[in-house]
Amino acid sequence: MPKTPANVKPMDVLKSALSRNVLIDVKGNREYSGTLEGYDVYMNIVLQNASEIINGENKGVYDRVLVRGDNVIFVSPSKGDGS
Repeated sequence: MPKTPANVKPMDVLKSALSRNVLIDVKGNREYSGTLEGYDVYMNIVLQNASEIINGENKGVYDRVLVRGDNVIFVSPSKGDGS
C-alpha cells in the first residue's frame, strides 16, 4: 500500500534522503547543505561535502559535518535531486 501523508514518519523521510542533498536549518541563523550520510534517533545528522551558511553568507565547505540533533530546526530533502 502506498504511503499517504497521514502515515509518513519523520525517520522515513530521512531514510529516503540518505545519499541525497539536504538542507538543514539550525539554531543561530545557520544552515548546512550537503549529502546526507547518516542520522540517528536523536536527529544527530552527518553530512558530506557540507556548505555552512550563516546569515545567508556561505562560510565554507567541509568534507564532513556532524550536526547535533538538539540544534536542528528542520531538514529538507532537495527537490529534483534525481538520486
